[in-house]
Amino acid sequence: MKKIAFVLIALFAILSVVSPALDSGSRADARQATTITYLASQDWIRQGELDLAAKFEEETGIHVDYQIIPSDQYFNVLQTKLNTGEGPDIFGGQSGKTDLVVNYDITKNAVDLSDEEWVTRQDPLVTEQVTVDGKVWGMTLWDTSASWVIVYNKDIFAGLGLSVPTTYDEFKAVCQTIKDSGVTPIYEPISDGWHHVLWFPELGPRYEEVTPGLATDLNANEVEFADDPTMLTVLQQLKEMYDLGFFGEFAMSDAYADGPEFMANGEYAMTVRQTAFVNLVESEFDVPASTFGFFVMPLADNQILNVNPAGPSKFIYSGSEHIEEAKEYLSFLARPENLQYNLDNTPEFASINFTGVTPKYSEEEKAFFDAYADKRGTVYQTAVNYLNPQWMEIGQDLSAMFIGDIEPIEVLQHIDQRRADMAQAASDAGWAK
Repeated sequence: MKKIAFVLIALFAILSVVSPALDSGSRADARQATTITYLASQDWIRQGELDLAAKFEEETGIHVDYQIIPSDQYFNVLQTKLNTGEGPDIFGGQSGKTDLVVNYDITKNAVDLSDEEWVTRQDPLVTEQVTVDGKVWGMTLWDTSASWVIVYNKDIFAGLGLSVPTTYDEFKAVCQTIKDSGVTPIYEPISDGWHHVLWFPELGPRYEEVTPGLATDLNANEVEFADDPTMLTVLQQLKEMYDLGFFGEFAMSDAYADGPEFMANGEYAMTVRQTAFVNLVESEFDVPASTFGFFVMPLADNQILNVNPAGPSKFIYSGSEHIEEAKEYLSFLARPENLQYNLDNTPEFASINFTGVTPKYSEEEKAFFDAYADKRGTVYQTAVNYLNPQWMEIGQDLSAMFIGDIEPIEVLQHIDQRRADMAQAASDAGWAK
């Protein structure tokens, strides 16, 4: 099975490409001994990019050694390498200004890429999220146009006479009807440590709608997360969903990589994924993408589309002995024809955030995004400082909340404490008062 094969390869970090024989005296032949290492989290590297790595080696003789780390261990592994001066030639990381400063100490550990040609073709909003001190430090080769939404099985909904919910009460009723029918309502994989966190910060536009200017006040340390009743409501509702069994019996051990199979076989009716997920299900399991539809997460009665210009990005380690080769690889990936190849061969992507690339949105995706053209806002992991860098810790808190070890309000209090610690370490003026 494709997904199992990929995960095994990823977890053991044995992703290598053997180049064909090259003519004697060629440029590629002269550089065959060069290898650049690339450290990344397990869900950040897709087959389209691996194919391009093979083409890059064939063209240049430079081998790209992808070292893939399980997502719940990745940041610890990366930070250890950076702190000990043993970073890989290229490392992956989430973009976003506070992440770059707090997680990666980017001005120390990365190479300034501002003068690279491809920067002029990268979406300016995306580039802004990899910019610190007026310099561009990374490439975000990702589908940042996609939003994390609820993907639902239209056949299951139709068979039970269900409509798309627009409030939390309606959503809860839909989930209960599905559960009563013998189908698990929502595939929520908690074991990876990160996916279940999405339900909270992705609802930033709703928090902002209820309390205008909240993100600004949070960034100025005028208010705290624990002060906000809408955030507390979201966590209370999320806890209720878990307690009612809407995530199924095995949510704590369910894995993100298994989502396509479970949605394809109809064991689950919904999951939180990006819209192009349906193309992955179709390509791997021959279930038509049209089987599925989309709606926004309706916790706290949200009806605003969550958007995010940040995403997994590529940075060149400042201590690398192969900086020029690493730059060459990023430039290779950013060639228009290679961007298009990557997009066309990555089912999870409907677009890539560079000019000169033809997107592949389905008519249903277009209609969905058009419906929210005037009802969208930025997610809080990007809008609010010192939130995204603690993503995995929030995941641990939410897991503890699910099993009853801590209360929802304590999750918010922990977020506030970690934000204060990071802000003070960064000498943030807002926390100096």
